[in-house]
Amino acid sequence: MTIELIVIGKTDSKEIASLVETYAKRVNRYCRFALTTLPDLRNTRHLTPKQQRTAEGEAILRQLAEGDFVALLDERGAELRSTEFAEWLQKRLNSGVKRLVLVIGGPYGFSEEVYARADGKLSLSRMTFSHQIVRAIFAEQLYRAFTILHNEPYHHE
Repeated sequence: MTIELIVIGKTDSKEIASLVETYAKRVNRYCRFALTTLPDLRNTRHLTPKQQRTAEGEAILRQLAEGDFVALLDERGAELRSTEFAEWLQKRLNSGVKRLVLVIGGPYGFSEEVYARADGKLSLSRMTFSHQIVRAIFAEQLYRAFTILHNEPYHHE
């Protein structure tokens, strides 16, 4: 299985980018992991939030293939403990899906079309995080899930 994380826009912070890269390398020990960064929209001052979601949504949908399992990182998604997320991931791994696509949207979330295409939604917290920092938090949780599944001494409970 390939796991792909799709994000909108480059990370402004070198520290965040470095953290994401660190965890991406670690995840690659367990399965193929790819990070796809879609370009930021230009001239957003002239766009409403809905127009931004629509434009970003079109870019996201172009990245998806039939048969992909798509999960959105969304504040209204299921909140899982790390062990529960590992179980969720194991179900995806066992399902025969060739590509698991996880998507972090832009600052205004997702378009209705992206929600309609999604197979699930996950939330990292009821708190709101910048779409920049979520990349590092989620990459770490993905790595943590694999260590839980492989009974490695990273996660303590």
